[in-house]
Amino acid sequence: REIITLQCGQCGNQIGMEFWKQLCLEHGIDHSGMLEEFATQGTDRKDVFFYQADDDHYVPRALLLDLEPRVLQNLNSELPKLFNPENVFISKDGGGAGNNWAVGYESAEKVAEEIMEMVDREADGSDSLEGFVLTHSIAGGTGSGMGSYLLERLNDHFPKKLIQTYSVFPNQAEHSDVVVQPYNSILTLKRLTLNADCVVVLDNTALNRIAVERLHVDAPTNAQINSLVSTVMAASTSTLRFPGYMNNDLIGLVSSLIPTPRLHFLMTGYTPLSLADGHDGAVRKTSVMDVMRRLLQTKNIMVSCSTRKGCYISIL
Repeated sequence: REIITLQCGQCGNQIGMEFWKQLCLEHGIDHSGMLEEFATQGTDRKDVFFYQADDDHYVPRALLLDLEPRVLQNLNSELPKLFNPENVFISKDGGGAGNNWAVGYESAEKVAEEIMEMVDREADGSDSLEGFVLTHSIAGGTGSGMGSYLLERLNDHFPKKLIQTYSVFPNQAEHSDVVVQPYNSILTLKRLTLNADCVVVLDNTALNRIAVERLHVDAPTNAQINSLVSTVMAASTSTLRFPGYMNNDLIGLVSSLIPTPRLHFLMTGYTPLSLADGHDGAVRKTSVMDVMRRLLQTKNIMVSCSTRKGCYISIL
């Protein structure tokens, strides 16, 4: 039951980068794709997110897409041998989308054949493709415009496959340096509503608040915020990657959470939190009751909205 990951734009690629680092750690794969000595006897299912190349090293089933080269060049310098270079797409113009949804959408339309060819190649290389995971932000240009176009094309091209997105939402209460943020968000939200099967909502403000209040980091960096997101992504896919009795595939996860097709925007909470550089949330008691209570507190939920009013339709 393989899953193909598409990383779109600056935000999507930075989140995706942290996600792959986390997966490599969990599966015992080093940054060049080789399996570590201690991980050879494991019963985990590496083939969900990775495939094995001819020389035995593991390659992520990921497409890295961006309209400007800066972020992907950084990524190549950090993880030079992990990704398949054929799966990295950088626009020939290299100018980016300038935080404009229409530019991102139109640029994606021009190179659609090239991108869909990459998707088809990955899909053909899997035994039984389950679906796609898209990471992007809905406020910028590439993540919103190109992401919207990809959602439409994937839905059209693979009507039976699940599409799950991890979408970083902007905070509308605070002033942003992107003036057209609300327009980008509205245009992308329409596509998320119509073409995605499941949208995990992540919110920059809430993530910053969690880093400051729970992990006591005074000025959280982008890498620290992204590592929080990658922790949630890795945790939510752990039942697909490790043997267990429940939720062994994406359909099982999604069907128990989503009551009607359009009600597919999910909130995430995670506890106990810790960062790779030693900051942790100092949790002492971890009985089931304590963990559940903490998970449902508004301050641990990665979206800026109150959970005091209303009720939960489903929790997993």
